[in-house]
Amino acid sequence: MTAPRRADLGIALAGGAVALVAALPWTGGGAGLVTGGLLGAALGLARWAPAACWALAAALFLVAGAAGTLPGDDSLVAYLAVAAHAFAAGRFDGRRSGVVGMLVIVAAATTGALMAGSAEAVFLFIPPAAWGAGRALRERSVAAAQLATRVRELEAEREAFATLSVRYERARIASELHDIVAHAISVMVVQASAGQRLVGRDDAAAAETFEAIAGAARQAEREMALLVRLLADEPAPGPDLALVEELVSRASGSGLDVRMTLEGEREGLPPDVTQTAYRVVQEGLTNALRYAAGAPVAVRLRGGRDALEVEVVNGPAGDEASLTGIGGGTGLRGLRERAESLGGSLEAGPGADGGWRLAARLPRGAAVAA
Repeated sequence: MTAPRRADLGIALAGGAVALVAALPWTGGGAGLVTGGLLGAALGLARWAPAACWALAAALFLVAGAAGTLPGDDSLVAYLAVAAHAFAAGRFDGRRSGVVGMLVIVAAATTGALMAGSAEAVFLFIPPAAWGAGRALRERSVAAAQLATRVRELEAEREAFATLSVRYERARIASELHDIVAHAISVMVVQASAGQRLVGRDDAAAAETFEAIAGAARQAEREMALLVRLLADEPAPGPDLALVEELVSRASGSGLDVRMTLEGEREGLPPDVTQTAYRVVQEGLTNALRYAAGAPVAVRLRGGRDALEVEVVNGPAGDEASLTGIGGGTGLRGLRERAESLGGSLEAGPGADGGWRLAARLPRGAAVAA
């Protein structure tokens, strides 16, 4: 037997016992005790068969009234039995069926008392009051259940949001790591290949080559330290346009044929815009090193009244492309997400001469989307 059924059995036994004990002083024995016991025991049906409960109680009142055997001879026992069944109808039965149950109990109790020759007016008031108390408790329980369900839904939404936030943060870290490491490694691989050819033939040029490798490594170390500070929620300034010029200068010093053009108004740009512009130039130079080693590269930054335009164009790849095939498109995908989060756009595709063009438009009034 399940726990709810055991509880219902306990209610039936307790209700019957209480009714018998309460009716004994007034009834003294006989059919009145049986009626009281049955009315108390019928409460065991209230939770799982409320309609049957109040229907049985109504039938018992009519039969007892006709036979003149109301429990306690129309005393407090009968009033308590009527109140208990009306309360059960309001507490456990549905809205319409519960109202019908309350009206049936009122009619049956009043009719039974009338047939027994007792005062019946009190039965017009006790059942509605008890039913109202039961209905109020039912509505409270329903509201509590709905709130509990909503709390579970909110908890599930919170966990889903936390999972999504972690996923987004991992993607952002991956994008940052790609921007930092890919450029430095590309420079070091290209310069290392050149240094290997120069060792023993032109030691001065070889020394410059290895110095370029060391410079790329130091820059990567600085940017990694910046990323660590950002992950630790420490304030850290982002790259500005002066660092873009330094990036182009380092790329030129590493042997890349790169030219930079600055146009328009470039002051007062938000940090998010300058940082994204820096990453666009970095990605363009990295791709030029990977896929078009030796090809000329043109970098252009044009500051307008509404937006900053960044463009990196490289010529067609020559015979040497030592890093061709490395990379999986993470950089461009991350850059496009950065630009779109600022309300801008990113374009990447082949040029008319067989080279490659990377261009971004970044609004001045940009704000990172939440």
